[in-house]
Amino acid sequence: MKENGDGSMKSMSKDEENVVGYHSNNVKKVRLNSTLAALLDDPILADVPKNPTLSHVDTLISLELGSAMRISVLKLDGTAIDVLIMNSATLKDLKLAIKQKVNETEQSKMGHRHISWKHVWANFCLAHHNEKILDDSSVLQDFGIRNNSQVRFIPYVMSKNSRTHSRRRKHRFFHGLNKCA
Repeated sequence: MKENGDGSMKSMSKDEENVVGYHSNNVKKVRLNSTLAALLDDPILADVPKNPTLSHVDTLISLELGSAMRISVLKLDGTAIDVLIMNSATLKDLKLAIKQKVNETEQSKMGHRHISWKHVWANFCLAHHNEKILDDSSVLQDFGIRNNSQVRFIPYVMSKNSRTHSRRRKHRFFHGLNKCA
């Protein structure tokens, strides 16, 4: 129902109601997006990603409260990425955070690009102070990883029979050819 100028009530059609509702929802979304963009441009919130999810914001709040940690992951090319995880995180949680961070970075820089994480984890592992972290269920704090710690990728190949890591062999194909000569 809509009030006319003379005080009488006039009923609105469903189409009119949908149009009014559509415009008010759009106005709300535009207002929310502009407010969010203004907040994200604030230098205090520089560490918040441009398209934050609720989990990103929750982890950042936990970091400020001391119940999360920022870990620097050194890649093989010498660059580092920072990931945020909870203090009680396991290696599996860290691997997931690395995967999400790298995928976000690759999307923003190069567009769609596929990384085979199964291949990455089959050929590399993470290490902290030269100690390899191999068990996905192990808690990171048990390895001395705290806020602002650094872990790095190191080459490591998992053997297919036992599904455990073994010493990495270089040039497997050529290794076999040397025995024939």
